[in-house]
Amino acid sequence: MNNAEWFRQAKFGMMMHWGLYSLLGGEYRGENGKAAYAEWIQSQFRIPIKEYEQLARCFNPIYFDVDEYIKLAKECGMEYFVLVTKHHDGFAMFRSEVDSFNICEASPFGRDVTEELANACARHGLKFGIYYSQDLDWHEYHGGGYLSRHMPCAGVSWDNSWDFPEVEGKDFNICFENKILPQVEELMRNYGDICLAWFDVPMTINKEQSVRLRDLVKRYQPECLINSRIGNGLYDYVSLGDNEIPEGEGPIQDMKIDADIDYNYINGLKPCPLGLYETAGTMNDSWGYSAKDRNWKSAEMILEQKERLNSRGVNYLLNVGPDGLGRIPADAKGILEDVAKKSE
Repeated sequence: MNNAEWFRQAKFGMMMHWGLYSLLGGEYRGENGKAAYAEWIQSQFRIPIKEYEQLARCFNPIYFDVDEYIKLAKECGMEYFVLVTKHHDGFAMFRSEVDSFNICEASPFGRDVTEELANACARHGLKFGIYYSQDLDWHEYHGGGYLSRHMPCAGVSWDNSWDFPEVEGKDFNICFENKILPQVEELMRNYGDICLAWFDVPMTINKEQSVRLRDLVKRYQPECLINSRIGNGLYDYVSLGDNEIPEGEGPIQDMKIDADIDYNYINGLKPCPLGLYETAGTMNDSWGYSAKDRNWKSAEMILEQKERLNSRGVNYLLNVGPDGLGRIPADAKGILEDVAKKSE
């Protein structure tokens, strides 16, 4: 069975937003960040790079337990697991020879959690996928997003406008060549079979760069499926909007692509060539861990949304956000255990 056919039958997966932002838990210096995007806290509060880097020195998630995560996903009936290997803050959750701002070199934890999770998926019979922010990188002067400051986002700007306020002189191609492309190559070469590459917010990336990124993924992982947020229409499957539950009944024939965030590359109603669709959704309001976010979806609601999506041929990728110690919040764990029981 090829990956396209597998994806069509998979129906349910787990996503994990986890990184330095998890240490802050949605709070900064006595203030609460936005409820829905705790992983954007660096941009929300304009935290300087030099200060944000200090979080890496505190990142020692002693309760990180790969088998707990993957076994729980499997018990819920999930078929795949997608790890956020680098979010917009630029911190890599894997060993990278390209940039030292990564969990193995910059943190006392020193372990390659991407490798450990990939291996756990193999042990427990789940497919493994990676999320990688291929455009935005707030740790880099030349990170993308600087052309889109006039567009709303979950922080103060898409790019790092607090450390690097000037736009003139920024060149995304430098970041793309020196960090983005080589780090994606590391992910494709070093972690076994990758079922899908989950890219995000293509604000700056041009068509040539999207082509090179796609070709790189396919060179090392020919069966790896690429989502529509790679930009420029070079995708294998469509990522619907965050938490999007499309109205109507029956299989989706045409769907607007990333209408809520893909500002540069909306091209109206366009069918997915392979007929593959997915909605990524949260268990509460935030993707990254937020200590104040108690707006949890019930197990019944999660299963209802899954059924509604699956009935239209859309996979449900449900996100969990562990805290800075590597723990799935107790409420989230309890809900997932209830999902597992009700799915038996």
